[in-house]
Amino acid sequence: MMKIRRATINDLDAITEIYNDAIRKTVATFDTAPKSPQEQRVWLDSHGAKYPIVVGEIDGVIVGWASLSLYSDRCAYSDTAEISVYIAELHRGKGFGRKILEKIIHLGQDVGLHVLIARIAEGNEKSIHLFDSVGFTHVGVLKEVGRKFGKLLDVYLMQKIL
Repeated sequence: MMKIRRATINDLDAITEIYNDAIRKTVATFDTAPKSPQEQRVWLDSHGAKYPIVVGEIDGVIVGWASLSLYSDRCAYSDTAEISVYIAELHRGKGFGRKILEKIIHLGQDVGLHVLIARIAEGNEKSIHLFDSVGFTHVGVLKEVGRKFGKLLDVYLMQKIL
């Protein structure tokens, strides 16, 4: 059984390991260089009550995480957040991503957010399906905005109005 809870500083190594694996192997993030513990600490510290991070844990092992992040520093966007979810490679396809995603969506509702935005790279059909399954809708495509693994990639924009 997976326990989902708010992330703490003690989870940062596991969060970083999962994220760095995604950087090295996937287009789930457009970061191209692994993050250092110091960079990840700054990232963790930039989140708070309005922009939570949660982890999914099984028998003391972090299997995935999700976050809500500032969408823009312009005031008019204050009720909008970007949503991210990452699952450790060995635990993908088991339904953990959906459970973690549902939890972070509920936390977004609880803090009064109005819109959640997801950016999903081309070729990541499983993520598109996952977000679609929890009520996100397709709102556009940014053509060839990222380059990773030597290929220009489109980014699909999805949103959920809470």
